[in-house]
Amino acid sequence: MKKVIILLFVALCSQLVINAQGVGASPEYIKAITPEWKGERFPDGRPKISDDLLERAKRIAIEAMWGPLRNLRYNNQFEGDMRAIHLGESMTGRAVTAQYMPSRPDWEAFIREKGLSEGRSPQGGTNSWPINVLVEGDIYVADGYAKIVDGTLIGDNLANAIYAKSKRGVVFYGSVRDEEGIKRVDGFNGWILASDPSYIQGMMLSSINYPIRIGRATVLPGDLVVAKQYGVLFIPAHLAERVITEGEVTELRDEFGWQRLKEGKYLPGDIDSKWSDAINADFREWLKKYPRLPMPLAEIEAFLNGQRTW
Repeated sequence: MKKVIILLFVALCSQLVINAQGVGASPEYIKAITPEWKGERFPDGRPKISDDLLERAKRIAIEAMWGPLRNLRYNNQFEGDMRAIHLGESMTGRAVTAQYMPSRPDWEAFIREKGLSEGRSPQGGTNSWPINVLVEGDIYVADGYAKIVDGTLIGDNLANAIYAKSKRGVVFYGSVRDEEGIKRVDGFNGWILASDPSYIQGMMLSSINYPIRIGRATVLPGDLVVAKQYGVLFIPAHLAERVITEGEVTELRDEFGWQRLKEGKYLPGDIDSKWSDAINADFREWLKKYPRLPMPLAEIEAFLNGQRTW
């Protein structure tokens, strides 16, 4: 009798897990995996990084933000083996994540049934479902498990739909089709592995807004995505302001160092190592005369005296 009760309990728990597991992550789940974020959230639970931080991040070199992340032990946040559809442009936004896998009929049927029960569109392929949850400022980030032929997650029509909702673009560890048409979508950009004329088949959407892998990076829903010509950086939401601030200060330090080296005031070894008290004092005086600081001088001073990781 006891064994029967245990088996019934296990079956009930299994059923509860199945019922709780949605195609899209619940707000409670997203909050649980991003507990260090203390700010505003979207209704879906994702951290709502401010528009101001999105704009500030666009102006900073990836290396200047990568360094602080490494110092904080976030060692797997960058992927460089991708190319931009429009070279020379930058894009920042908040991650909406999607996972794709090789198709398997029984699970694909479950995903479609579950998605329809969540109110997702019955028309077209499931690769349109992540697009429907986008809001302005989002970037659609998908792991297409590096599939190129028959792995094209979007073409020009879906690119139009993505830009209409997000005013941004995509980061795909996979491919797209009709790149010529996509390039005509004004304002849209994408970081992808390749382009191919084939259409998507033999692969399936498995989840939306769960943690995913993009190459050598781990991405959570709501991460700050910084996409530039040489790669893509994924910054945890709770670290975005700190990393951006340190990146801005790092670039100011670099500018000061370059100027002083050109002037011959210091030797390369003086600048390319821990600064002396005299150089730090010189830097602070230089900041007071800087024409347009990215933040108030008081904030820079507070950072120099507190949170810096170098």
